Amino acid sequence: MNLRTENSPTFSIELFPPKDEQGEARLWEAVDELALLKPDFVSVTYGAGGSTRDRTIRIASELTSHTGISTVAHLTCVGSTKEELERILDQYSASNISTILALRGDPVGGPSSPWVSTPGGFDHAEQLVDLAISRGDFAVGVAAFPDGHPASGGNFEQDVQTLLRKEEHGATFATTQFFFDADAYSRLVEALAKAGSSLPVIAGVLPITNYKQLARMAELGGTSLSPSLISRFEKVVGDDQAVVDLGIEIATELCEKLLTVGVPGIHFYAMNKAAATAQIIKNIGLR
Repeated sequence: MNLRTENSPTFSIELFPPKDEQGEARLWEAVDELALLKPDFVSVTYGAGGSTRDRTIRIASELTSHTGISTVAHLTCVGSTKEELERILDQYSASNISTILALRGDPVGGPSSPWVSTPGGFDHAEQLVDLAISRGDFAVGVAAFPDGHPASGGNFEQDVQTLLRKEEHGATFATTQFFFDADAYSRLVEALAKAGSSLPVIAGVLPITNYKQLARMAELGGTSLSPSLISRFEKVVGDDQAVVDLGIEIATELCEKLLTVGVPGIHFYAMNKAAATAQIIKNIGLR
């Protein structure tokens, strides 16, 4: 998967598998709208604790044939034995999916809960990297955390070393958790480069369309919300369209800063909606 042309970073979208048929219909409507912008790839997540694994596998398998766009499928350690993970990889391979995002995944109770091993399974993302590479001709990406991984307790050096270890195991790119501080992204990229890494780090950007949902997601993912960002939203809370407009404005500002530091790609957590992401893409001139 090419992550960057000579002059232009990639643009990609993350979707999540809906819980019911109604939600799936809305998902495909958003996919059709976003496909018109010709993203470089689309990724499909697992639900919390691996709860929508089967739906993830099916939707990821259908996306490329539906749109012609490359699909990156998530793979996590949560709730799966090695044999089950091998079967999932074989399903992805049979569906012409050639890129995997290998994640340890959150414990069933959320990121702050203790990690509980699955008997016969894995505990670390680099084990998934090894398995995917050994099982088929997969390119493998991993997660990065500009604001710190929830499990590291803010230990920046530990987070950097974890990424370097994943690269040593064969990861060829990383995609970040969503963040709002471009300096945090630059700090992580610079630390990796100083350590000799050549791992491209795609920036994950969340277009905020629901402020209450943002607070919950930030808590789960360990993302920092600055007082200035909170203040901007508090001024428009209660006006749904104003929240969406402000979310687009903030994401546009962040993307423009990232483009100036040479980000290799921008990955939008679209939340299965098209309008906000499409507007940001147009604002920053990627399409």
